[in-house]
Amino acid sequence: MNTKKIYLGLTILTMSFSLLSCNKWLDVEPKSQVRDTDLFSTESGFKEALAGVYASLTYEPLYGREMTFGLMGVLGYEWDYQALAYDADKIFEYQNSQVSLGRIDAIWNGVYTAISNNNKLLESIDARKSVFSPDNYEVIKGEALALRAFMHFDLLRIFGASYEENPSKMAIPYFKKSSKEIAPQLKVAEIIDLAIADLNEAAELLKRDPLITGRTVTTIDDNGYLMNRQLHLNYYAVKGLLARIYLYKKDLPKALENAETVINANKFPWIQKVNLEIETRADLVFSTEHLFALNVTRLNTIYQNSFTTTGGSNVFYISKASRTEYYENAAEDFRYLYWFTETNEGNFFLKKYAQRTEATWPVAYRNKMPMIKLPEMYFIAAEALKATNITRAAELINTVRTHRGLALAPIDASNFDAVLLQEFRKEFIGEGQLFFYHKRKNTPRIPRGTNYDIIALKGYKLPIPVSEFNNAPGRVDNR
Repeated sequence: MNTKKIYLGLTILTMSFSLLSCNKWLDVEPKSQVRDTDLFSTESGFKEALAGVYASLTYEPLYGREMTFGLMGVLGYEWDYQALAYDADKIFEYQNSQVSLGRIDAIWNGVYTAISNNNKLLESIDARKSVFSPDNYEVIKGEALALRAFMHFDLLRIFGASYEENPSKMAIPYFKKSSKEIAPQLKVAEIIDLAIADLNEAAELLKRDPLITGRTVTTIDDNGYLMNRQLHLNYYAVKGLLARIYLYKKDLPKALENAETVINANKFPWIQKVNLEIETRADLVFSTEHLFALNVTRLNTIYQNSFTTTGGSNVFYISKASRTEYYENAAEDFRYLYWFTETNEGNFFLKKYAQRTEATWPVAYRNKMPMIKLPEMYFIAAEALKATNITRAAELINTVRTHRGLALAPIDASNFDAVLLQEFRKEFIGEGQLFFYHKRKNTPRIPRGTNYDIIALKGYKLPIPVSEFNNAPGRVDNR
């Protein structure tokens, strides 16, 4: 890992999140050992540290933009228009643009910085188990382990080969220590197995999660620390992430098992149309369906700069024809009806992340950037059952459709893949998941980007920063 750049990233993140009281955690300097010891001497210090890791991921070069609707949205050909800065990215010529390389380096350094900070927590927590009130040790450690897996897996999805392409191809390092010690570069399959191991350990610890135990938590209990579990990698989010990773690994039985754990729990209610119809009280991000979301405190500014005329030439939008194609001109589709606002030129901005200022707009809907959602579990289960139970697979896809206001679709083995892709595109626009969908399948061309053979262009594997090769001798080209 590029230590010099990581410390630079920490400085930037410290400034960005000073208002979140995470300064002490993020200010990791060479002489910070005393500070770390002080921070990890109390339960509140561990809580602050974990909050700092979550907060660092909301930075715009990470999930606040580039790893969701920004770079990942551009690579998935979700938009008809994006800023000129993405010109090289959208034709998969990453190394021909300093802008692209700077954006890619920021993802690498930013996420590995968060991993290093997260590892400091994990290295300290077992020795301080006595400072925790009931359940908090298990929950905090479980979340930290899950975060480590979550971050490494997304780095793999960005920088490594897909499992479909070559599970034995060298990819990225998996850091389990916070020290400057260089971790070895590992193969795709090795990264996946390490992530699964972290998640399985996390799931055992998170059996103390109130979502599992049924314990009612209020502000009276530990100041309500275990409330708002959807903003944390809770037990069901871990199961959902395991389903995602097992599908990536092509382990269909395990993918199905974990997806069904979430589905059968009935913990995440489907959005109701009545909660969308009145704009000043609308839950446009479908927050009840989030297994895990990040709390992006700058989301209103990010939205204004990306999906309104305030953003000038830096905005993202789709054409009227694209909106029709995405949603098959189905005016009854909740997403078609409520997720878009028309520009003066007849194009459409995505309204999913719009932040209301009215007092009537519930706090529960604010600042949410979805990371793992309920519909994905139905799509994973459907894909896992395609070859063995096409009837049940069709039912699962149609369950999502009916909860979006649509009629049942005829689905059989001959059209399953096409229907699943179309439903996936409808659901995850602006979330960055479409690019990863195509990468997992190693498809040569993405809809709306058919001029480019992504496999031939090596577009599914973004280049590892040059500085990484300079600072970690022995690294091989991931592409």
